[in-house]
Amino acid sequence: MPKNQELLNRKDVKIENTWDLTSIFESDTAWEKEYENVLSLLGEVSKYKGTLTKDAASLLAGLKFRDDLNYRLGHLYVYTHLMFDTDTTNAFYQNMSGKAMTLLSQFGAAFSFMNTEILAANQEKIEGYLDENEALSLYKHEFEILFNNRKHILSEKEERMLATMRPVFAVPSDVFGMINNADIKLPIVKDAEGNEVQLTFGRYGLLMESSNREVRKESFLGMQNAFGDLKNTLASTLSGQVKIHNLNADLRGFDSARHAALFANDIDESVFDALLKGIHTNIDMLHDYVALRKDALKLDKIEMYDIYVPMVEEVDLKFTYEEAQEIILEALAVLGDEYHSVLKRAFDERWVDVYENVGKRSGAYSSGTSGTNPYILMNWQDNLDNMFTLAHELGHSVHSYFSRKYQPFIYDDYSIFLAEVASTTNENLLLNYLLEQYDSPEIKAYLLNHYLDSVKGTVFRQTQFAEFEHLIHTKDQKGQTLTAELLSGEYLALNKFYYGEEISTEEIQYEWARIPHFYYNYYVYQYATGFSAATLFSEHIYNGGDVVPYLTFLKSGNHKYPLDVLKDAGVDMRESTAVDTTLETFGKRIKELRSLIVK
Repeated sequence: MPKNQELLNRKDVKIENTWDLTSIFESDTAWEKEYENVLSLLGEVSKYKGTLTKDAASLLAGLKFRDDLNYRLGHLYVYTHLMFDTDTTNAFYQNMSGKAMTLLSQFGAAFSFMNTEILAANQEKIEGYLDENEALSLYKHEFEILFNNRKHILSEKEERMLATMRPVFAVPSDVFGMINNADIKLPIVKDAEGNEVQLTFGRYGLLMESSNREVRKESFLGMQNAFGDLKNTLASTLSGQVKIHNLNADLRGFDSARHAALFANDIDESVFDALLKGIHTNIDMLHDYVALRKDALKLDKIEMYDIYVPMVEEVDLKFTYEEAQEIILEALAVLGDEYHSVLKRAFDERWVDVYENVGKRSGAYSSGTSGTNPYILMNWQDNLDNMFTLAHELGHSVHSYFSRKYQPFIYDDYSIFLAEVASTTNENLLLNYLLEQYDSPEIKAYLLNHYLDSVKGTVFRQTQFAEFEHLIHTKDQKGQTLTAELLSGEYLALNKFYYGEEISTEEIQYEWARIPHFYYNYYVYQYATGFSAATLFSEHIYNGGDVVPYLTFLKSGNHKYPLDVLKDAGVDMRESTAVDTTLETFGKRIKELRSLIVK
């Protein structure tokens, strides 16, 4: 978009800069017709109830009917959410999106009997059906997962009771959300020009990057102490959430909340332990990073409010969208011709909705479903961050494209555990490429700073969160009361372990009170494992290694357990190798940046 040009209304955006959704539905009228067809077919689901386990043919008929509806429903949903996201002021698409969401809910309710009915049958009989019927054999992995869950599924009455309790179980998270989004009173602070500004979550990140240390300090203390003032209330909400996680795990016969959460995604607990082991073994790397920051910023003593300010001055690197396309194509050429051809299709066939317009959803994402293109939403600005974002989202989209092309419908998605691997691999390969292209010490330093901060934020910080999350769940399981004093003391001790004893900013002890991830039930560790797996792939490929295992990973979907999909490609997340490799690269780049900016 040209400089100084005002945002266009959606209808005025050039068509070549928008995504082409006609391959999903040629028109809104075609969507409406399909919506009515699917709605009508949902009324036929009940005829399969009570028949599924009668014989192999009946089971296959029920599964195929489910899959066909699910496939068509995916198209209905994706079309409406993409249309609505490009103009959230459009009431017509808002209404269509609402209808699609209601249809998804109706689909779930209509087929809720299926797993219960299958699990109520004799397992050997069902497995016999899978063996005797070639078409049914496709579902073996799906049924293996279902039967593995059998011992953790309660009676129909108990499951119904727990289902009705979901709104109650959501109360601690909801209360935290209301405090965090509506009721928290953040102070007035001064910006770099001395102007008084209201501290907000959006401004906080910018203020913490200010070159003015007093601005950083005041903003940091203002944020931490605002949550510290509510530490007792927030300790109660977090304690309630932890108790719910532990209660659910206990009722379902799991050893712990961690066991229950990781089991749901078919992940061994050894993966979590390997991550912590790798970080603990290499924690001196983060201390080296902190020392580099101290020296680069010329500080006598470093504090937590010095952790986010860039170590190097902003470099004015500008890239148009068209220039970024060419650079990404060159940077990712190491992934081979097949990968390159999909990237070209993404650009040539309008998979990307490029520029911001009035009413368009902010941010960026990759979306789609089986049988559609893997579309990308951008709000393009001519800078380095947007080029990395585009490479990131292309990683998601090509992963989705290959999974859907090479796997049958029921296995053509991939586990959330694997979701960030391909996207981060693209970012790493782009970074390596750019470091080779520029001789300027200033640009190299800027790129290295970008990388080091990414590792600090994604690998170390998210693992710190994961470790604290596990610690408080374990303490609650052992009967300890999660008071504000306990939570603050444990968080402060952990922060000192991660960043070093030199940092004495005690107000960091209240940070636990403002982190929403602690309500997510063992989700956050996956940021660090995904980044680490991506590093192992990208370093191997960039240094001339065989790209075939990585491409095989991209084409595997979820036809196997996620850990096995990675292991087949040479990455065993039950060991700390991926983390160790990530931190080895991190250490090398600390030294590179030090040589460039510390004289």
